[in-house]
Amino acid sequence: MLRRALIAPVAAAILLPCAPGYADDVRGSQRVVLETLQLSKAWQVSRGAGVTVAVLDSGVDPGHRDLAGSVVEGKDFTEGANPPGVPPSRLHGTYMASLIVGHGHGPGGHMGVIGVAPKARVLSVRVILEDEEPGFKQFSSAEKYEAVVAKGIRHAVDRGATVINMSISKELATREERAAIRYAISKGVVLVAAAGNDGARKPDASGFAPYSYPAAFPGVVSVAAIDRGLRRASFSNWNPSVMVAAPGVDIPGAGPGNAYWVGRGTSQATALVSGVAALIKAKYPDMSPALVVQALTAGATRRPTGGYNTGTGFGVVNAAGALAEAGRLARHTHTAAGAGVHDPDRPLGTPAEPIQVIHRDERRITVYSAIAIAAALAALATVGLLAALVRRVRRTETPQDA
Repeated sequence: MLRRALIAPVAAAILLPCAPGYADDVRGSQRVVLETLQLSKAWQVSRGAGVTVAVLDSGVDPGHRDLAGSVVEGKDFTEGANPPGVPPSRLHGTYMASLIVGHGHGPGGHMGVIGVAPKARVLSVRVILEDEEPGFKQFSSAEKYEAVVAKGIRHAVDRGATVINMSISKELATREERAAIRYAISKGVVLVAAAGNDGARKPDASGFAPYSYPAAFPGVVSVAAIDRGLRRASFSNWNPSVMVAAPGVDIPGAGPGNAYWVGRGTSQATALVSGVAALIKAKYPDMSPALVVQALTAGATRRPTGGYNTGTGFGVVNAAGALAEAGRLARHTHTAAGAGVHDPDRPLGTPAEPIQVIHRDERRITVYSAIAIAAALAALATVGLLAALVRRVRRTETPQDA
């Protein structure tokens, strides 16, 4: 039963309820995050319109005033874990969704939570239970729930998501998840996941903090958390899987029933990065996952000495910088025969025509080469013979002329 308990994914965040009346001041409390990501500048280019971000989590409250109209409910892969008649609490999932697509409320939408991509929408896919839900123990130990993340990824892709947020963490990987991630990437979907909150633990045998899945899978953007000083948060995992970092301490967000929460964790950092990926996909919908990731890393700020470290990866994600890099990549990615011309029928980053493989017949080459050499020798011999005959005729005619 130990292995199954380790396989069950859990939320990678610590949440605390906000004080009453906090809703009116939540936007002000977001100021540090908004400035760190340079969102005011990024929103001049993209606000995420037309993009669907799948949130694989504990479920999202579609009725929250900061999310109303922006949530599509997908499948619940935890069904049967809770006793009959017990509704999902949907705390963690609502919180993450608000950081990605929250649009606020009130006059001009200036109250409540504003997400990184406020014009995008969320597809809620339930793959975890909150710790306090009555079915959590059943969910964490039953074999039937081992593949929920893999199933959730495939469901999200098939429902049209172009970014998948996974603010979840577990210690063991599965073949099903690896295959599902390959499937998502093959369909042009960007996957973002939490690096995990075990960074304060003693390093494991590898000398690093534990690896977390699905973040540690190749092709997934593994996100670490930074504190208000833009340093790696003490709880954030540090290992070579970490790709980028984002704010993850004292992050305000929405909760079910129009509530507001504040918390810390790599979950929050992951949601913010997913929002930036949504901004890129909205502006450049055909950009491949690899190029989106390149834009995220190349546009990062606070780059470590040497360009990379295991704590914050390639640096702190910056929305404005990432969009600028994405624009540069889009301009210099040639996909049509004409220089700099993009064929809209082909996605960015793919060759215009299939690569032609030429098979050479070595035997024919040898035969033709021999014939050519023989012909050349024969030509030389003929020229030599003609020259000799000319000299002989001249010697024969000379005495008669004298």
